[in-house]
Amino acid sequence: MMEKLKISAVICEFNPLHMGHKLLLDQMKAISDGIVCVMSGNFVQRGEPAILDKWARTRLALQNGADLIVELPLPWACSGAEHFAAGGVALAEALRCDLLVFGSEVPDVSRMDAAAEALLSPKFSESFSEVPDKGLSFAQRREAALHSMLGETASSLLQKPNCILGIEYLKAIRRQNAALTPIAIPREGAGHDRAAENQEYRSAGELRHLLRTGGKLAGLVPENVCVTLEQLLSSGHCPASLSWLERSILCKLRTMKPEDFSALPDLSEGLENRLHTAAREARSLEELYSLVKSKRYSHARIRRLVMSAFLEIPSGLPELPLYLRILGMTETGARILKDATPTLPVAVRPVDFERLGGSFANLFRLEARADDLYALAFPTPFPCGRDYTEKLIKV
Repeated sequence: MMEKLKISAVICEFNPLHMGHKLLLDQMKAISDGIVCVMSGNFVQRGEPAILDKWARTRLALQNGADLIVELPLPWACSGAEHFAAGGVALAEALRCDLLVFGSEVPDVSRMDAAAEALLSPKFSESFSEVPDKGLSFAQRREAALHSMLGETASSLLQKPNCILGIEYLKAIRRQNAALTPIAIPREGAGHDRAAENQEYRSAGELRHLLRTGGKLAGLVPENVCVTLEQLLSSGHCPASLSWLERSILCKLRTMKPEDFSALPDLSEGLENRLHTAAREARSLEELYSLVKSKRYSHARIRRLVMSAFLEIPSGLPELPLYLRILGMTETGARILKDATPTLPVAVRPVDFERLGGSFANLFRLEARADDLYALAFPTPFPCGRDYTEKLIKV
């Protein structure tokens, strides 16, 4: 009988896959027998289209060390850190992965886990309610509440984007009682969407900017990524950009009523009126974001709400993903899937979702519809129906 593989998982976007991602995959390969990537589909956490489609990113991930690519469904991929992390952890757990690996500015799991435990405790609600509002955002009040509980050492973690996400992973592991061992690896290079001091390790945000402005990525991404990017650029199938969808999004929002906005996920009371008013005044998405944004509502949250409205992502969806949608695999990935005895249904082809029926099929149709709109985000648009025609990618 073959010994069970030790499997590590990473929750990712690879938007695009860069040298820091390659380093992370290499480090995961050194501590495990196989790598599962729970990867966002065609829309990402920023409330924007991914710069490359999910099939191109799947192939590149497999070419750079990943073994099995599982899609993080749209409602979790295009949501805040807590919901994003919960969905990713649930899928990694459903595949019975052993390790959950993530990059962090402060790679101290015990310190992050202490913060996660405090944020989940009843005492946190009390501490949070004691923080004066004074127009502070939720994030600022949360940091202040955690400071009152654990001091500066813990609360300072909430100032670092990757630490925030790491804490959300640890919260999700606790909430789901997942048998995942968290491993934090030092993040190399630039912070989230910031300029890099190390010229080799550029942030994904910098690389997206270079792609959209005609800059050169040679030496900044793995060679096979660079080759693929050049091919897609020449065919007009890269980069995807919100600018190609802008008027369609504004058109959609102008037809919505306040009650339509009320049906969106993660909407605070009263925000539907602010969105409705802004949608009728704004002449660009940036103007819309500015009209809605306040100290209480972050720019990122507004972007996600606008994208949810455009894609018609409803509230009231299941708390966690319903299925494991496999986008691609290596031979090792096929063995991971065979050995795992997953706790969620596995789906590859459209017929798999239709056979599952009900909420499973509805969630897949929501994804497929969003991907048909995503297909218009390129200089040269794709036709509809790629979720029904693209094959499982094997490398």
